[in-house]
Amino acid sequence: MPKTRKIAIYGKGGIGKSTTVSNIAASFSNENKKVMVIGCDPKADTTRTLVGKRIPTILNTIRENKNPEISEVIFQGFQDILCVESGGPEPGVGCAGRGVIVAMKLLEKLKSFDNDLDVIIYDVLGDVVCGGFAVPLKEDYADEIFIVSSGEYMSLYAANNISKGIKKLKRKLSGIICNCKGIENEIAIVESFADKIGTKIIGKIERSQLIQDSEIVAKTVVEKFPKSIEANEYKELANNIWKNTDHSSPEPMNDDEFEKFFKNYVK
Repeated sequence: MPKTRKIAIYGKGGIGKSTTVSNIAASFSNENKKVMVIGCDPKADTTRTLVGKRIPTILNTIRENKNPEISEVIFQGFQDILCVESGGPEPGVGCAGRGVIVAMKLLEKLKSFDNDLDVIIYDVLGDVVCGGFAVPLKEDYADEIFIVSSGEYMSLYAANNISKGIKKLKRKLSGIICNCKGIENEIAIVESFADKIGTKIIGKIERSQLIQDSEIVAKTVVEKFPKSIEANEYKELANNIWKNTDHSSPEPMNDDEFEKFFKNYVK
């Protein structure tokens, strides 16, 4: 039986990880792949556009029931994609990464990973790779790691920090996904950054109102506008990820090097 592809997607908060993950998942599913999506962000909104609504999180569920059934934590979404949200603590209370740790342990206990899956995708908050958010890397839940970034300063800064965490944990980086914000020379900036840290762009998504329109009605653009240019971009990205065999040890810049890179490149 073919090995399940286990993919973690990191990036700065608000950069568009959840949108990217849900549309990649929908694209995989359209190719008859059996997909599980695990949202590892306390906002618990990764799977909203796949299910059409927010689903109960694992942390909230086990507060009410310490031994939930698998049907209480895994929900079916678009094209039978299996959807999970780890959740987080109440605002201002506890560690935001704890939900990831609890979720992974429960999913293992329920033998959720024993399903005949083609791909598991983790959507992981990653301004800094630490605590519970590093679990997909530390515990080898994920074999492939991609970073979502735009050409903006803070997005690239976060991507560089995530690369530091990947290197420290002796893992490989599989590529950068450029989620464009519409700034000047954006693709060239991200390509230069990727080259600088020893990786490459695996795909790009142009900024689009159509993607936002889809999210308003809790759908992916792949489902809502399947014949659109935007849906095709996600399909191409999913294909690039599936065919990718190039995984490298990142060589992130220190803070001074990053400042020099950004100031010299963005004039």
